[in-house]
Amino acid sequence: MEIIQVNGLTKEYKLTKRNLGFWGAAKSFVKPEYETIKAVDNISFNIEKGKIVGFIGPNGAGKSTTIKMMVGILAPTCGNVKVNGFDSYRERKKNAKSYGLVFGQRTQLWWDIPIFETFSLLKEMYSIEDEVYKSNLEMFIEILNMKSFLNKPTRQLSLGQRMRADLCAALLHNPEVLFLDEPTIGLDISVKENIRKFILEVNKERNTTIILTTHDVSDIEQLSQEIMVIDVGRIIYRGNLVSLREVYGGKTVITIKADESVMIDIAYDLDQYPLDISIEGDLSVEFDKNIIDSTSILNKIFSTHQIKGMKIEETPVEEIIKNIYRHELHV
Repeated sequence: MEIIQVNGLTKEYKLTKRNLGFWGAAKSFVKPEYETIKAVDNISFNIEKGKIVGFIGPNGAGKSTTIKMMVGILAPTCGNVKVNGFDSYRERKKNAKSYGLVFGQRTQLWWDIPIFETFSLLKEMYSIEDEVYKSNLEMFIEILNMKSFLNKPTRQLSLGQRMRADLCAALLHNPEVLFLDEPTIGLDISVKENIRKFILEVNKERNTTIILTTHDVSDIEQLSQEIMVIDVGRIIYRGNLVSLREVYGGKTVITIKADESVMIDIAYDLDQYPLDISIEGDLSVEFDKNIIDSTSILNKIFSTHQIKGMKIEETPVEEIIKNIYRHELHV
């Protein structure tokens, strides 16, 4: 079942051209000229219920604009989004009950009142039934370990405490979809791990669809079942991490420990292959696994040479994504 349907989604902004100097500024004031910027450029995709999708891209790529149109905060220039059967913008009041939203750098909690009272207000806003509210609140307080700060106002909470309270607030009404924008930004390692475990548990137990925007590669690796990369307003890659590694993580490095004479012999024997070989303490053999099969290299090494140790390293996901952002990989 497809819970999110995005069709031909486009968002354009009209910006005033700024001319330099006094007369240029006067001209812009009297007779302004405009240019049109496409923040999101005709994108389409569907997301199945229960999926965790990492929605990633460089700053200014169109991530936040797309998310805002998906939740109905922004009206698209053209195209449409449906979440749980509702048009996100035209039926935004109905749609509001279909999703939960957490912004890592902003909060939906009232600043000067205890968070327990915020939860009570959200109960009334979303018309949550008493039993559902009580059951959800008790479960989230326990899982997120919030008991010690329930009676504190938001302004007195640490970033980690506030993020846990925001997650609770976003999920009290049992939304079908949870949008998370940088949910672990600025948090220490232990808090990040707890947040990730909670997100995975909510997804598993409630089959909640989760859309995650993040710059933290660990979030992507540990949470995302699928990733979409957006750049210049367009989806430039969609798939899972395994496929991303297979297709775009071609660089492999084999590091070999051996006697110097053995390393020289290995380098000589491997000269027939398209490799980058260097000897600096250890023997380093770098190659593209999409061009040459690593089994051939390993067979050549082990068949005639005695080595002391070996390490094989694939291209880290972080490096692959950085290369996509730099347009060094064609996707």
